[in-house]
Amino acid sequence: MTKYKHVLALHPYFGDSTAARAIFPPTGLEYIVASMKDLVGKVTLLDLRYEEAYQDPRALSEFIRKEIDLICVSIVWSSQFDEVCDFISALPEEICTVVGGYKATLEVEQLLERCANIDMVVRGEGEDIIKQIVTGAACEDIKGLSYRKNGSVVHNEMHPLPDISNIAYPDRSLRRHEYSMVLHGVRLSKSTFDTILTTRGCPFKCKFCTFSLNPLGQKRSYTERAIESVMEELKTITADIVLISDDNFFTNPKRSEQFCDFIIENNIKKTFFVQARIDVAKHPRLLEKAYKAGFRVFLIGVESPHDRILKQLNKGITQQQIRDAFAVLTKFDFWLHGYFIYGNISETEEEMLYIPKFAKEIKCDSISFQKLRIEKFSPLKEVVEKTPSYYYNRIGGPVYSQRYGRKELKQIRNKIRRGFYDLPQVLHLIRKVGRIGMTHWRDLPVAILHLPLLAYRLGMKGRRKKRHSPHQTRVANPLTPAGQ
Repeated sequence: MTKYKHVLALHPYFGDSTAARAIFPPTGLEYIVASMKDLVGKVTLLDLRYEEAYQDPRALSEFIRKEIDLICVSIVWSSQFDEVCDFISALPEEICTVVGGYKATLEVEQLLERCANIDMVVRGEGEDIIKQIVTGAACEDIKGLSYRKNGSVVHNEMHPLPDISNIAYPDRSLRRHEYSMVLHGVRLSKSTFDTILTTRGCPFKCKFCTFSLNPLGQKRSYTERAIESVMEELKTITADIVLISDDNFFTNPKRSEQFCDFIIENNIKKTFFVQARIDVAKHPRLLEKAYKAGFRVFLIGVESPHDRILKQLNKGITQQQIRDAFAVLTKFDFWLHGYFIYGNISETEEEMLYIPKFAKEIKCDSISFQKLRIEKFSPLKEVVEKTPSYYYNRIGGPVYSQRYGRKELKQIRNKIRRGFYDLPQVLHLIRKVGRIGMTHWRDLPVAILHLPLLAYRLGMKGRRKKRHSPHQTRVANPLTPAGQ
């Protein structure tokens, strides 16, 4: 007999967003659902970005009281954290509520203090933990769980990292809608989006990066799913565009080539986005197969054009190696997106403003750039704390200095953006986005048809912003990251 008859898996984010994450499904929550769905009577997965009827907590609470005996909420992002806490607090307190996710793990104490109706918080990767919860294991026996007991909070010891080969992949039949490019409620493209995870972890040790650590500081070694399992999952994906969400898909070139061969042999027609290091340029045959298989967008961590900064970040590459790699990559019609970091320790304004020039020299199609940040277990944390005149205001926040504070870095950010995204670059992007299949001419009538509605909603958003005083805005978001 199952302990829970109907579980609600809730992605609690909604509202206008232009972030890329808005077009992809909540894959982390879907992995949790996949782990428990055969152990409960029924699971309803609600992504509030697409569920306008349930964005009112009163309407959602009415559904919960009628149907649900367990609520599982995923809190993964720092943005909207306060709003999410308020939303959860408004849900029925008599229904057992479990919260997990990256941000939940970081803020476990704050969550349990702010939301009296949260019964448990899953810390770290939750696939094994949720199985124990739904099968009725005693709270004190579940590693990685924080829970309430006799008016206080108990934190059990950490749970070992689960074996990726034993984790069930998402059941896409539980989705209630397709994922597409939506701006302010207006669908701009007929293309649909999805993600697939084939590995977890990263073997590299860049100082700025904590991808290989979970929020508890546990080291996630590079591990691979069986290629047969990945191929089986790929057959269930109907989306046009698929993001391979591995930290570095090409870590094992032989395995990557096997994946490409499978796509080609089975005539799978999709456009793939992939994260990569410049090392992939050492394998031209793999690149040829990747292009033939539909790989079109490469998201590459360049980080800096300066050898001194690259060494400081322990990136393991040089400027010349970056140039050589891009010389190979640009022989193919890939969309090359470069990630950069500015505001590094001892970095001058002149060095920061070389980013757009260098990005054009190596022929990046697009770039994103973010201030240097400090995460809880980042090796850079101690370096910043020991460097005179450098500081950070919060974990997860940007690094500042006496010379380059928030105002100065914002000005530099704007100069970097203007320096790269000039008119010739924008025209180049427009031509290329259609050429590589990221959008189609069939989308033009759709966009034109919805322009009046989009204009109206943009106008309404502007009016809503004007209702808030400047003081209120500053207090609500005193440390909003640049570019977000």
